[in-house]
Amino acid sequence: NAWYDNPAMFNVVGEIRGTEFPDEVVMLGAHFDSFHASTGATDNGGACSSIMEAMRLLKVTGAPLKRTVRIGLWNGEEQGLIGSRLYVAQHFGGIRGVPTATNPRGEVGPVKRAHSRFQGYFNIDNGAGAIRGIHSQGNRAIVPILRQWLEPLRDIGATHVSQLTRGGTDHLSFDAAGLPGFQFIQDSLEYEPKTHHTNMDFFEALQPEDMRRNSVILASFAMMAANHSGFLPRKPRPAAR
Repeated sequence: NAWYDNPAMFNVVGEIRGTEFPDEVVMLGAHFDSFHASTGATDNGGACSSIMEAMRLLKVTGAPLKRTVRIGLWNGEEQGLIGSRLYVAQHFGGIRGVPTATNPRGEVGPVKRAHSRFQGYFNIDNGAGAIRGIHSQGNRAIVPILRQWLEPLRDIGATHVSQLTRGGTDHLSFDAAGLPGFQFIQDSLEYEPKTHHTNMDFFEALQPEDMRRNSVILASFAMMAANHSGFLPRKPRPAAR
């Protein structure tokens, strides 16, 4: 092992520009930092690979994309969603990396113009298993839309829309800022307790066929969101205290 006192910290961002509304953005995301005991295949390098493959599929097939599709591979998720939190604050509004209307000190953070042009964020970070659906993050208005997008994917096992609110990963940075942010439902397999944050989280734990299917689902969601007629519904913002 090697120790670095001041390692370079960065996010990895790439995009395919939209043809009609390039300033309106759909995002796919995962985190590439891992827990120290292993190389982090199921948490979360495998998901990063699936997202990169989804972008390759969109590119090589020439899929029509009215809006820009962007990927964000985040650093510092294990230390508190640092990479995605700072990205949201920088691009959509916030103070000191807190992408909300006010920070803990009560200071108001300005909302940037890109906030109103953001379509949605879709995150994958629950191990190596196949995607079985998506959590709506308590956004009831979007449930019929998500069900419609899943219908063509039933034959590869993605069927379910949950109305649960999920935590613990990078979609929370977007949700906290009032932006549509969602987490996929995956087969748990051996994620808990074998690979998650243990010294067993190595390449051998990945499931190649599930990763291929996940890439197709991710690409499909990106395309559907990019071509959706109008913006996706957002949850009501909490009343100011």
